[in-house]
Amino acid sequence: MPLIALGLNHLTAPVGLREQVAFDADAAGAALRALRGEPGVEEALILSTCNRTELYVGVAAGAEDVPLDWLGRHHRLTPGKLDEFLYRHDEDAAVRHMFRVATGLDSMVLGEPQILGQVKDAYQIAREAQALGAPLDRLLQHTFAVAKRVRTDTRIGAHTVSVAFTAVRLAEQVFTDLKQACVLLVGAGDTIELAARHLADKQVRRLIVANRTLENAQELAGRHGGYAIALHDLPQHLAEADIVISSTASRTPVVTRAMVEKAIATRRRRPMFMVDIAVPRDIEPGVGTLDDVFLYGIDDLRQVIDDNRRSREAAAREAEAIIDLQVERYMAWRRALTLRNPVVDLRQHAEQYRDEVLAKAQAMLARGKSPDEALAFLANTLTNKLLHHPSARLREAALAGDLELLHAAGRLYGRPEGPEVREE
Repeated sequence: MPLIALGLNHLTAPVGLREQVAFDADAAGAALRALRGEPGVEEALILSTCNRTELYVGVAAGAEDVPLDWLGRHHRLTPGKLDEFLYRHDEDAAVRHMFRVATGLDSMVLGEPQILGQVKDAYQIAREAQALGAPLDRLLQHTFAVAKRVRTDTRIGAHTVSVAFTAVRLAEQVFTDLKQACVLLVGAGDTIELAARHLADKQVRRLIVANRTLENAQELAGRHGGYAIALHDLPQHLAEADIVISSTASRTPVVTRAMVEKAIATRRRRPMFMVDIAVPRDIEPGVGTLDDVFLYGIDDLRQVIDDNRRSREAAAREAEAIIDLQVERYMAWRRALTLRNPVVDLRQHAEQYRDEVLAKAQAMLARGKSPDEALAFLANTLTNKLLHHPSARLREAALAGDLELLHAAGRLYGRPEGPEVREE
């Protein structure tokens, strides 16, 4: 069963296309069940984040193109629209890609830790959707172990710079003293949680958290000395914000051009700095054309991030070496699944010999032979049949000096020193 990793990310596709193929958490389970129902698809996992959408799929031979066709159809895209933006990895390359993704080596922020949690979330959704088979389930378990080892054995996570930290750092470059700034955070997920921590460390003058579920906003704001509002109250509070950082799971923008125009007028043209780190985007792109508004998207953070990448490149090389070794170990396990079990073959042959000899012994009884004669025939003939081929191979091994086979036979039959081979 071939393993395929298929997807696009921040390096291969613009944000506009990434948001078209993104899967939100609520719909991922249903999407997985639909993908799993495609002809030839044996198992599947969907990983969808602000920077990537990827399918990991085990397919039957001949069904390698099914995941790509399904992805386009599921998102109602024009046939061929994704072709120039997609990457595909097969077998060991797919395994290596998953390991690199989970350890942060394929992230916009080299070594960032958030992606591992997102992979674990994708794994849980796939399990609940009953979309995983043994090979892919084993791969995910192996992936988590590899990621833990990379974190433990290298400095890839030292001084990690997350997307949230980068957004705050960029804001600090615009507003030299964040202690004088009012910051509005839109959303209450992990990314916004990280941003809130960094902003609290900077001692911002005021922190507002807006979220669709007010209780979640209140919980987050309470941990960091902020003020919570419901998402539908956002237009009334937008003008208070010097800085807006948004990351929700909404499929449509939550901050519109009209809302920002009104806020800028209320602010009497005082500048507003906005960072949209959601995919699909939370802030309408047209907001960036307004005077006195400085809008940055997820892809605009790349230059800031690249400045921090070089310090972790040595650790990344160490991580790649660990991954190379673990890819081979997983693939060895996977190859073993396709091998015939010698125990099964041995038992099948023994049962075939048994049935043949038993039938002849029963025929002897039917012809009037004594039970003792029939039993002796059964025992002697069955012993000879079972030992004929092994004995012949061991004699050949002895003549050829094949000590490896002789010692293996000794271990098999419980004689560590090797079998005694005699000429007959």
